[in-house]
Amino acid sequence: MLGIEIAVEQAEAGRPVTLVSGGVLGPYLHPRVRRSVARPARIGVSVLDGPGATVTAARRYAVTLGDGRELPRAVTIWTTVFGVPDLATRSGLSADATGRLLTDETLTSVDDERVIAAGDLAAPSSVPLRMSCQAANPLGAHAADTVLARIAGDRPALIEVGFFGLCVSLGQRTGTVQLAAKDDTANRFSTGGRLSGKVKESSYTGLLEHLAHEARTPGWYSWKFKDFRRRQRLRTEDGAAHAPR
Repeated sequence: MLGIEIAVEQAEAGRPVTLVSGGVLGPYLHPRVRRSVARPARIGVSVLDGPGATVTAARRYAVTLGDGRELPRAVTIWTTVFGVPDLATRSGLSADATGRLLTDETLTSVDDERVIAAGDLAAPSSVPLRMSCQAANPLGAHAADTVLARIAGDRPALIEVGFFGLCVSLGQRTGTVQLAAKDDTANRFSTGGRLSGKVKESSYTGLLEHLAHEARTPGWYSWKFKDFRRRQRLRTEDGAAHAPR
């Protein structure tokens, strides 16, 4: 989504922009919402997507695509997906293929109860949540709760985190809010226009307000969304794994 947002900002400033999607533009978005966001007339840029729309080489004045095309350019802005630090992998503790620490549903390492994972580094029950402030904020707070519970000799609570969707800024004044189920599955519903732009903007100010409140009053931060579908799926998978054969 960052590539879309940067491309529109540059186009609004009057610069010619070509957005190379690397395959599908906005893969998280529901197809109906993606068509709305990706319309060139809407975002004011030239969009290249599909199987060959992957940059394979970048030189000073051009980039080469997977299908052999060369695009002249004055400036290239390269946006990529999030990555995971290699701390968990280097620690020798169990980690998944992307480097997230494998934990139980209290965010405690499956190898050592003295090790707690916070935020995007955790893969609870081998089912990590999407990297975003919607996951990192509550997971960070829950990791702190787990530490405090263990110090007090109490049993840590299980995580209950859900998602409402994804906000995409489409310039200074408009945006799109993709709505989702609590298990983070994007659905066909979305909002657009200036209201959605305000929602996206408020996500930044809201994050800063959360940090400020938490610094002044530890334990103030809380979250309301509950991922019941995740819990149900984990219970189903656990039951299947222990069913008599």
